[in-house]
Amino acid sequence: MAQAPVLHDFDVELNHVDRRLEKQLHVRTARHSSETMSRVWLRLVAFCMQWEERLAFGPGLSDPDAPDLLATDLTGQTTLWMRVGKADPAKVQRAADQNSRARIVVLFESAQRMEQFAQAARDEKLTRLGRVELAAAPEELLAQLATSEDRRAKIGLTIVGDHFYLQRDGESLDGPLVRGQL
Repeated sequence: MAQAPVLHDFDVELNHVDRRLEKQLHVRTARHSSETMSRVWLRLVAFCMQWEERLAFGPGLSDPDAPDLLATDLTGQTTLWMRVGKADPAKVQRAADQNSRARIVVLFESAQRMEQFAQAARDEKLTRLGRVELAAAPEELLAQLATSEDRRAKIGLTIVGDHFYLQRDGESLDGPLVRGQL
């Protein structure tokens, strides 16, 4: 019998300078029994980085074809389709084809993982991934955040350009986002 997911609550003071966005967010996410804390933090960073009205977490690891984050407009049309962590280039291309009006974004846990994705896409000769936004979160930042398994956290996250500044429990962390291309 599978273990029930563990709920994590994050109170986030988000300041996304380039978007002129200041928000107090309460983010609740379920951690799948096979999911690492590093991936939970990666999903939270992705949520904050892409925050918009009607942004929601997808079913996660329980449905490998579904996005990790999905946003829709008032008509129900998908405006953002996002994968977090490991991604299959063929599935991302299929999502881009099926959601022609949506932004398609993949956020990786490391620049190395992003390069592996790009190389796999080139090897498979996938040609319709040009509009997909690729980025890698700061690996060291995720590793430091993952040292805590607390189910509740209060954080401050400031995003300036492609750099993250995060405060948690009196600890200041920061790191750059790395952009990629195909």
